[in-house]
Amino acid sequence: MEIYQLTAHELKALMERGEVRAVEVVQAFFKRIEQVEDKVKAFITLTPEQALEQARAVDETRREGRDPGCLAGIPIALKDNLCTEGLTTTCGSRILAHWQPPLEATAVSRLRKAGAVILGKLNLDEFAMGTTTQTSAFYPTRNPWDLGRVPGGSSGGPAAAVAAGETPLALGSDTGGSVRQPAAFCGIVGLRPTYGRVSRWGLVALASSMDQIGPLARDVTDCALVLEVIA
Repeated sequence: MEIYQLTAHELKALMERGEVRAVEVVQAFFKRIEQVEDKVKAFITLTPEQALEQARAVDETRREGRDPGCLAGIPIALKDNLCTEGLTTTCGSRILAHWQPPLEATAVSRLRKAGAVILGKLNLDEFAMGTTTQTSAFYPTRNPWDLGRVPGGSSGGPAAAVAAGETPLALGSDTGGSVRQPAAFCGIVGLRPTYGRVSRWGLVALASSMDQIGPLARDVTDCALVLEVIA
């Protein structure tokens, strides 16, 4: 199997055994993105330079015998309504096309602390208002299983990216089904945590206390890995 076809927990085991480096994993996913992104249109922003820098830091930490974190070297991508310090957060709107938040979402900070490598920001219905990811101000995202169909929404970018093998993990947000519905449309696993389980700090709200940040992945084990970190 190709690296991009492996689950996060499989990649984690390979890296911990020293069979593959974090840099190789990240490079494999960016190669996959190059192959399919022009058709799927899951990403709004890609961060290859920053991602490779993070991966090199993980590899160096491992070489020194220190613990790099429970998600060390594992790629993840973020729905673009999660604030990322120093990185554009658009919410799928041209109004915020160049906005860089002065803060970072708590869930994102916890991922970074666990060693996860952020590949970029993912498409969504503008301000998370939609169920198809066709209302993004930039372009619609397509379902990778059938490019003539929608991936669901509003976390259609995260669901499509995971299903297309562009990232093993993604974070989305769910108000009334915006993680679960696109996960179902794209044939992957999506989880809406119970209220209060995951901090909403740094999530641009659609309906405030109804919004919950949740993981999208290929299987339940991978969802559990992410939830353990962000909860």
